[in-house]
Amino acid sequence: MGGLSRRGVLASGAAAFAAAAPTTRPARARERPFRAAASAGRPSRPNILFIFADDLGWADLSCYGAPEIRTPHLDALAGQGVRFTHGYAASAVCSPTRLALYTGRHPGRLKAGLLEPIPGPGADAGLPVAHPTLASLLKQAGYATAMFGKWHCGYLPDYGPVKSGWDTFFGNMGGAVDYFSKISGSGETDLYEGEVKTESLEYYTRTVSERAAAFIRDNSGGPWLLNLNYTAPHWPWEGPDDRAVSDDLTRRITEGQEEGQILAHNDGGSLSTYRTMVEAMDAGIGQVLKALADSGKQDDTLVIFSSDNGGERWSCLWPLTGSKGQLNEGGIRVPTIVRWPAGIRGNQVSDVPVVTQDWTATILEAAGVEPHAAHPLDGHSLLPYLLDGAQAPARDLFWRMRRFGALRRGNWKYLRVLPQQEGQATQHLLYDVTADPRERANRAAHEGELLARLSTAWDAIDAELEDYPPQGGDRPGPSD
Repeated sequence: MGGLSRRGVLASGAAAFAAAAPTTRPARARERPFRAAASAGRPSRPNILFIFADDLGWADLSCYGAPEIRTPHLDALAGQGVRFTHGYAASAVCSPTRLALYTGRHPGRLKAGLLEPIPGPGADAGLPVAHPTLASLLKQAGYATAMFGKWHCGYLPDYGPVKSGWDTFFGNMGGAVDYFSKISGSGETDLYEGEVKTESLEYYTRTVSERAAAFIRDNSGGPWLLNLNYTAPHWPWEGPDDRAVSDDLTRRITEGQEEGQILAHNDGGSLSTYRTMVEAMDAGIGQVLKALADSGKQDDTLVIFSSDNGGERWSCLWPLTGSKGQLNEGGIRVPTIVRWPAGIRGNQVSDVPVVTQDWTATILEAAGVEPHAAHPLDGHSLLPYLLDGAQAPARDLFWRMRRFGALRRGNWKYLRVLPQQEGQATQHLLYDVTADPRERANRAAHEGELLARLSTAWDAIDAELEDYPPQGGDRPGPSD
């Protein structure tokens, strides 16, 4: 290689690609099947930028096939790294997936993970302060830690990012907030600087992007962990120019109309508005990535982009079925992009199934940090696969929700659906989700032995987890 290191070759290639970053949909035909740039030694411990979208659907980025939405910055990120076609969220709803990322474990190992999602401030549940987290473990290893945007893993005074390892926090504690007024469905402003309530009337997507970019500029020495948690494109359906929509929703909430329902915005939105919301998020990510490039730390930063669950209402999910709240592919398969120029070549695509908890394990190994012995991870580090050319980890991917259970092994996905009405039978379904991503051809009757093995494997993991509190017997139990 003429004396050039792998790091130098990859870095120069990344710089060349960045200079030619696309402004329109990239030609996916140029993608190569993933192959690690294996060589002796690994890059030194990186900065970590983990970006969560909120309710972003499988095909809501142009690099994933969105017919109208244009996301040039995320497309460029994929072009500089690896685009995963079988990336999964740990749950089909928000809070459990976030708990999975922060702990590296199945959501059901915590009582808070049984809430789908954690409800309002009255809920006495959250990420326990004593539980080790991605942030607390990295902080102990000398990382500066920050979170900007949505937390939704428990409310003050008992829970919060600052209590769980993040040095810096600016964002909302709960689920959805109005993009301008920052009012929540309960009628209270939900925006905090650390643990102090604050105010901001600017467009939220833009504000958290600016905060994240400033953090990168102010921490050029590193190492750091930055969790950038957008509320976009979650409802309410408000783009950057929709302040009048915000004023109307905020007024109705403060007047007490349809308590708890107005922010869900069932009487608003459009495909056009949704497009502007996703594109505004993409523009914000572009601002953050530019700050990273300007800092000179782009090559030494591991960037991961994903969504907390699948899309809903205005989202594009083709060819998947199901949506947010369901364990069909549309509810859990999400856009997933990874870039680390110092160790990973660009313009690649991987069909390996990966899930939220894997990124926790991957980040910790990249940082040279051991997980807490009393809280073993459920995720598997992907570094041997991404950096060393090893085979992807062979394991089952597991999901459990109150009404659904699922397990993926290889190309096969077992799906368990409890009845909604008395007298109905539990459904045990089996799909080859590589050949049949729409989950239309139920192979259960043809693959009885495989169905039984996967069902038994699901039961074994389920038995280790917290039990759901009784609610009409609607939990996917092993004997149903």
